[in-house]
Amino acid sequence: MHVLDHEPQSWFLFEADGELYLDANCNHGAFGYSFMIRLTTAEVQRYRDAGRDYLSWLAQDIHNGAPILSASLSPYKTRKATKEEEAEASTALAAWQAERIRSLKLGI
Repeated sequence: MHVLDHEPQSWFLFEADGELYLDANCNHGAFGYSFMIRLTTAEVQRYRDAGRDYLSWLAQDIHNGAPILSASLSPYKTRKATKEEEAEASTALAAWQAERIRSLKLGI
């Protein structure tokens, strides 16, 4: 898995084995969390058609549905990435951040 793109404080887009994953940053007052889903074929097509704007909309839609709440009716609730996928994303994000820091230090 690796980071394809991101919008600061909003979302990260990951790719693994041809699949795309969106990790949305959700913040409800003092409580913040990330919620990662694998994009459906239709969502991938909308991303290809509309680009980053679609991902920003999708991340906001995930946030608005508060999918981690037990009473939530969010359509994303049942699409939460597996623990293994989340761990792979975390590893990929750490490598991506380390590379960005190295590039900044070297002035690349």
